[in-house]
Amino acid sequence: MSDADVALAAARAGAAALMDRYGSALTQQFKTGTDFATEADLASERAILQVIGSTRPQDGFVGEELGQVGATDRARVWRVDPLCGTVNYAAMTPHFSVNVALRHGGATTAAAVAHPPSGEVYCSGADGFTIEGRDTVGPAAHNRIVDINADGPLDRPFVGAQLAADPDLRAHFSPRIESTTLALAWVATGQRLGYVTDGHHQDSVHFSAGLAICEAAGCTVTDFDGGPVHSGPGSLPPPIRRPTQP
Repeated sequence: MSDADVALAAARAGAAALMDRYGSALTQQFKTGTDFATEADLASERAILQVIGSTRPQDGFVGEELGQVGATDRARVWRVDPLCGTVNYAAMTPHFSVNVALRHGGATTAAAVAHPPSGEVYCSGADGFTIEGRDTVGPAAHNRIVDINADGPLDRPFVGAQLAADPDLRAHFSPRIESTTLALAWVATGQRLGYVTDGHHQDSVHFSAGLAICEAAGCTVTDFDGGPVHSGPGSLPPPIRRPTQP
């Protein structure tokens, strides 16, 4: 199996664990006043870890719920968010996803994002960007939808809710809010024109997979000033490494 195959298999396993529990009564373990985890998060992460552990036993693993499994100083570390959009999932709102990304040599070299309600799985690897579960990809000509992340503390210099209320932005775009990685995957497929967020994303389990998929699909990723995002404090991780063409 290639690394992309492993990422796909792991994302599918996590998605199956989530759908087995979708709509059931879930115990909530609060992390903050508005953010929590459930037994579905843990079941998904364990299913993902089982796939990675059986196919890549020498690799490191960092999960949103289980944390570090094995050494993180290894050259290859899988970064996993087993349920991006837990609040949506618990409310039976089908805007959630499963994130699996391999970080190797300072870059994301394979990634998969599964959207369990639709059965779609978005993948990036040595062969570029692929989608399972859909025949066509491409934005509608009238698409002006952008997702804006409104989460986070109020003392940060950027607050998504303020941007969503900006009259100039609203005159040209249609703001929406989804789960982080589902929003990025939908930018890759053309279902969203863009996604805006702030914060510290270096080696993030929330962003590694979605960012790699966006860049493999040919999307543009910048900081707020239009500059590169792969260096400096709070920067996003570098894009997936593509094979050199002969």
